[in-house]
Amino acid sequence: MKSLDALGITLPPPTAPVGSYLGAVRTGQLVFLSGHIAKKDGVPWAGRVGAEISREEATAAARSIAIDLLGTLHGAVGDLARVRRLVKLTVLVNGAPGFAEHHLVANGATDLFLEIFGAEAAPVRTSYGAQLPLNACVEIDLIAEVG
Repeated sequence: MKSLDALGITLPPPTAPVGSYLGAVRTGQLVFLSGHIAKKDGVPWAGRVGAEISREEATAAARSIAIDLLGTLHGAVGDLARVRRLVKLTVLVNGAPGFAEHHLVANGATDLFLEIFGAEAAPVRTSYGAQLPLNACVEIDLIAEVG
């Protein structure tokens, strides 16, 4: 595992749920994290990718969500060194009509995770377009295996 300090990353506190659900649930060796939406300056980063938001901005938003997910995962397991692998990543992109680069937006999160945990921890991944809560540009959830 690569040091977060080396990457200039400071983990945020776990993201608090804003509804009737939990932010993280552990069952056995799996930890399921609820979807985290993109935020900019502490508020939902709203807009459709390919219209109000560029693909490059959305990719950066996905990377920032990955950092938020790591904060929540750290809160759930106490130490990211306990992560054996990332199992499943689902990336939802609020794309404008005709936007077809959801997979490239998803790379913002996946590439960061690979840099931190290495290729052996690579998850399976799904990315697709969706209308998202608060008109957020990107939302991501994660399933991780821990020891």
